Amino acid sequence: MQPGRHPDRLSAHRSRTALAAVTLAALLALSGCGGSDSSDSSKSAAGDGKYAAPRAERGDAAAGAADQGSAEGGSAEKKKPSALSTPHVIRKASLSVEVKSVPKAVAAARAAVESAGGLVASESTERLDATHEASHIVLRVPQGEYDAVLQELAGGGKLLSRTTSAKDVTDQVVDVESRIATQRASVTRVRKLMDRADKLADVVTLEGELSNRQAELESLLAQQESLKDRTTLATITLSLSEPESPSKKEDDDPGFMDALGGGWHAFVTMVRWIAMAVGAAAPFLAAAAGLLLLGRLLRTWLARRRVPRQPQASQPEERTPAAPEAPTAP
Repeated sequence: MQPGRHPDRLSAHRSRTALAAVTLAALLALSGCGGSDSSDSSKSAAGDGKYAAPRAERGDAAAGAADQGSAEGGSAEKKKPSALSTPHVIRKASLSVEVKSVPKAVAAARAAVESAGGLVASESTERLDATHEASHIVLRVPQGEYDAVLQELAGGGKLLSRTTSAKDVTDQVVDVESRIATQRASVTRVRKLMDRADKLADVVTLEGELSNRQAELESLLAQQESLKDRTTLATITLSLSEPESPSKKEDDDPGFMDALGGGWHAFVTMVRWIAMAVGAAAPFLAAAAGLLLLGRLLRTWLARRRVPRQPQASQPEERTPAAPEAPTAP
């Protein structure tokens, strides 16, 4: 103990310093736990606690920060009842309608959605044949006009199928809003700590922590925007098609000309397959014919060699004519 300093005064000063350090560390730990996972919150609390020790003597600043954190926490708690009072529902519907004219039905659906304050998200039209078309449209309409627009679209022709669904995401919306409020308060506190930091190492570390918390805040804001879009505008998928003409239905029954055409088609198909078979077998047939001809020639040549040669006939010897006998006397 140094001379000239009273022991009670020194112990009281150390108690106030320790209490201020513990209060600031606990405040930073709570702010880190509210906006991230358990691993990130422990890291944030440890990092913030490291910078609380050099400022332990600033008891008044820590107390002011604690009061501000409690006030922000109270404002975040006050937002929850207002969010719970309004339900947030994602609505989807799918319609399949048969209409007389697809282009007219598409124009009518577009006009109905635009008059209700909605929009056409996507549209796809294809031609099935010379006279028939089909269209696939995705529409976005406000939640308040959802039922009216759905009924108008279903009554535009012959309803073939209808599917609807609704999903309540109120808890998810409230959770995201609460996390956004807590994360914003955490970012504000880290920025104030940066303003009070007097060491370069403290400033660099706090900048990294601020960057991480701002990135998480932006991710939460993107989730909130996506939920707001899906709960504000309902999605209707509309499929439009045209009926088949009566003449085409009558032509579906087979007749004499259909049978004749089918027989001719079968005959042409058979001739084509026979021609293909002959063409495929032609090289083999040619090779077999060549081998057969060569065998016959070889057999003929061997038969000729086996026949013995006939000896040449000797020329007749020349004989002298005999003298005529003299007639005998009577």
